[in-house]
Amino acid sequence: MDIRQKEALADELFRVQPNMFGSVLVLQRMGVSLEKMDFALNLLFICFQAMKETGLTWPLITEAEQDKQMARYVAAVRFGEDLRPAQSARAMMQYLNAHPERPLLAYVTAELATWLASIAPDESDKYVMLVRIPANVTAHSGLS
Repeated sequence: MDIRQKEALADELFRVQPNMFGSVLVLQRMGVSLEKMDFALNLLFICFQAMKETGLTWPLITEAEQDKQMARYVAAVRFGEDLRPAQSARAMMQYLNAHPERPLLAYVTAELATWLASIAPDESDKYVMLVRIPANVTAHSGLS
């Protein structure tokens, strides 16, 4: 997308999902660089475009729903850390298989892994990861 297309998409995203858009904008206050914010914003654009492609309309995703989904994701990761490798792999597969948009979740996860391998990590990176995974999960979870 060129800058005008991104600007139009950002305007649309702000109109229909201001909380998800705000999740990225607030990253700067948490010490996240503009380059890293751009990465998070691009992933949000991809998730938003994927939603539009389905023809479905998301209900307004609230901050409370985002917090709930973030807590679920963090709990799933922490749960897996305490298991033996075989059990951890099985738990991760159950988590992935339960996701209604597995290809999109796989894409976001792979992009995050590639991004983490290519940057000089700092403390603010956890915010980028946390704001992107739950947004994808929230958007495609049926708001359960």
